[in-house]
Amino acid sequence: MTKPFSVKLVDEAREALRGIVKETPLIRNRGLSEKYGAKVFLKREDLQVVRSYKLRGAYNRMRLLTPAEKKRGIVCASAGNHAQGVAFSCAALEVHGTVFMPQNTPRQKVDRVHALGGKYVTVELTGDTFDEAYATARKMSEAKKMAFVHPFNDPLVIAGQGTVGAEILEQLSEPVDYLVVPVGGGGLISGTGSYFKAKSPKTKVIGVEPQGAPAMYEALKAGKPVTLEKIDTFVDGAAVKTVGDITLALTKKAADKILLVPEGKVCQEMITLYQRDGIVAEPAGALSIAALDQLGSKLKGKTVVCVLSGGNNDISRYPEVIERSLVYQGLKHYFMVNFSQRPGALKSYLNEALGPTDDITLFEYTKKNNRENGPALIGVELQKKEDLKPLLARMDKLGMSYELLATDSPIFRFLI
Repeated sequence: MTKPFSVKLVDEAREALRGIVKETPLIRNRGLSEKYGAKVFLKREDLQVVRSYKLRGAYNRMRLLTPAEKKRGIVCASAGNHAQGVAFSCAALEVHGTVFMPQNTPRQKVDRVHALGGKYVTVELTGDTFDEAYATARKMSEAKKMAFVHPFNDPLVIAGQGTVGAEILEQLSEPVDYLVVPVGGGGLISGTGSYFKAKSPKTKVIGVEPQGAPAMYEALKAGKPVTLEKIDTFVDGAAVKTVGDITLALTKKAADKILLVPEGKVCQEMITLYQRDGIVAEPAGALSIAALDQLGSKLKGKTVVCVLSGGNNDISRYPEVIERSLVYQGLKHYFMVNFSQRPGALKSYLNEALGPTDDITLFEYTKKNNRENGPALIGVELQKKEDLKPLLARMDKLGMSYELLATDSPIFRFLI
């Protein structure tokens, strides 16, 4: 039977993982430090062997499999990073594993699982969310009596993730005022946060979830795990509908606060990290840094550590990342415009409605000869968000019939 989680388990994992996982660097980030008037350090788990911290928990759990469990093989469910940690561990320990992943998992993560696990791993794509893949994996585990390697709700997995915290405290000689940690199922904040509360009790531990998948936030509010009816899976590494009972209990003790960050803000930070620092962060990896604006002036003069949890990002996702970032900043808007089907109607819009720096990025229109008016779908990118109001005023002055599409409208979601 697995021991309950304790700080001692983290220390044991720290010793067991030496030579297996990389001791990732803790690097002071100049841009962020200047922006917030603080000493901001990034714990670069994107530089881990499998490009995320997940290897720590997966290997720590799997190294303690019994000979019988190893012979039967293991099962896991993952949105991508845990699967890579499991795949690496399967190959290293020569244990066969069946990995269930959502069908919408970025191809880059699926390919990495195959590459890391080789002949020891079988990948099954099923369902649209982690939770659906998890349910299928659990059924196989129970039916074939195969050990299930949970991505977060397991004391040994949590202890492995806690080694991130142990490393930070070894690497940094000065006290940490704020530790900012991304939250999905809660394994990382449970392990790392608990270790900090034991070894550095004055540190404020801040958890960060995507606004579209606030499973831990809602569970803490309810006092028990709750299942979210619907989630935005864009921040795939942190998009779960239900957190674990173990991680909830530990997070309740370890976290001083849980912050929610809009997905667009995460995208904005991903782009900034790449352009300013040359860091390729996945959405969940940028979560902790994207939350710093919410802490604002509290950070001035403080020592802050953000866990950059992963860098498994598919390059094909960047057009969507850029789009979401522009929308979040108020620089991209979509309109349904009902044009009069008279000659010069479009020319009037271009010459009299658009400002000198406004740019059309999308225009879809089909002329209907038997109608007086025809709708057009138009995307407009602005140089600054304050340009929207003058644009709307000019369209109103021209007497144009239009609808500014809300970000939650079906058409808007279709476009992005």
